Amino acid sequence: MSPSDGLKDAPGATKSSPARLLVVVLMALAVGAVFVFGLDDYLSFEVLKSNRQSALEWYAQNRIVAVISFGLGYALAVALSVPGAVWLTLAAGFLFGTIQAAMIVVVSATLGALSIFLIARYALADFFHEKTGDVGRKMEAGFRDNALSYLLVLRLVPLFPFWVVNLVPALLGVSTRTYVVGTFFGIIPGSTVFCSVGNGLGAVFDSGGTPDLGIIFEPEIFGPLMALAVLSLIPVFYKRFKASRGGSD
Repeated sequence: MSPSDGLKDAPGATKSSPARLLVVVLMALAVGAVFVFGLDDYLSFEVLKSNRQSALEWYAQNRIVAVISFGLGYALAVALSVPGAVWLTLAAGFLFGTIQAAMIVVVSATLGALSIFLIARYALADFFHEKTGDVGRKMEAGFRDNALSYLLVLRLVPLFPFWVVNLVPALLGVSTRTYVVGTFFGIIPGSTVFCSVGNGLGAVFDSGGTPDLGIIFEPEIFGPLMALAVLSLIPVFYKRFKASRGGSD
């Protein structure tokens, strides 16, 4: 069954539907506008450093509005796959503190990732299956059987671009619920690490240094992330072990 089968009964949702093409075009235009107007330039260490005082004052005077607007902006940045979103995570830690920032970032990133997931599943999944044929169906079956485990590994281990992990499950038939659960819990550790780095930006600004974005790969952090990833794969190993035992019987 194609991952977009549930959408095929909707008006205008056939494989050749102009509605799907329109969705892709609008998404491309939105992403293009980010670069045309240089909006991605605002996601940098220098911008954060030069606006740190005004940002703190704005948050102090508009706490609820600041949290909501920041969360929506973060979700939009993720949905549009804007590069440099890590600076938003650091900014969250700087403004809101590690714990509150991690909560905002995880919820916002999950919402943004869900948006691009649904768009990709609606507009691109059938095209993907048409082009990949049996190979694509085998990939889908293998991934979908252990979707939560694989997704948790992809989220926990920061070896793949976030936008790639947003798209691939949509093309491989992962259910929306599994995608949301895997994304939400999978990004908690990494998000918390970067929010913690952001929480200490005040001292970094004062010293004239720059934050260490490679901290995620330090052994004391990367090691536990790998351990969590291995734990996430235990259901996969168990299924294969059980299948092999069944076959040997």
